[in-house]
Order: sequence, then structure tokens, then C-alpha cells
Amino acid sequence: MDRTLVLNMQLAIARGHRVEVSERVVDGGETAVLSILDLDTGIRYRRAEPLRGELVLWTGRILECTVVMGGAGTHTELVLAPEASGGTGARTALHEADAAAVAAKAEAERWGGTDRAPQEPVERIW
Repeated sequence: MDRTLVLNMQLAIARGHRVEVSERVVDGGETAVLSILDLDTGIRYRRAEPLRGELVLWTGRILECTVVMGGAGTHTELVLAPEASGGTGARTALHEADAAAVAAKAEAERWGGTDRAPQEPVERIW
């Protein structure tokens, strides 16, 4: 699944370049991008704030890069395809595992899961 990053900075990374993204986990499980390293050119873009807290590192390939210039809305939009070998963080993995467990439980209940009490046999008189 592609990821879109919107950054309050101007940076241009060519389509197809591999990047390493460093994110910090903030309250509520959301992440904030701290740095992006262009693995093809070696250029690192990073915020001035210190790197602290739980960090998540993952790699991906640039699919689209749009730099919006002028006024208060100056920003960069990056669309990345995360690489399968790169992790997206423990929090994201747990969230996806929880969603899979809920879906499996719902499917089991739909098909008459084993948590139901057996039905009493109906006495038939013919």
C-alpha cells in the first residue's frame, strides 16, 4: 500500500529513488517525519528538532514528488511505495494484527464458531 507524506518543507526527490524515512511516534500512535535520506544521492533532509522518542525507520521508493511553492501553503507531497523488507514499526504491525484478529473472529462467528453452546436435541414424536 502506497504512503503519502506531506512535509512543511521544499525538497525534490526524483521518481524511482530509494529513500529511508525516520519517523517519531507521537501521542495517539500517529507519526511525525524527522528525516528522509535519499539512498541514491546520499542527501539527508531532516528537521532541526532533536531525534528523541520511539523511532520508526522504513525504506521505500518514490512514486511521485510534488513541490507546492508560494505563500503559507508551501509544502512537499511525496507518494512512496514501502519496501517489503522494511518494517513500518511495531505499533503499525500490532494495529494490523488486531484488525486481522477481529476480522477472523467475526468470520468464525458468522460460520458458527466453536464458542457456542451445543444445541439440545429436539425430541420428536412421530
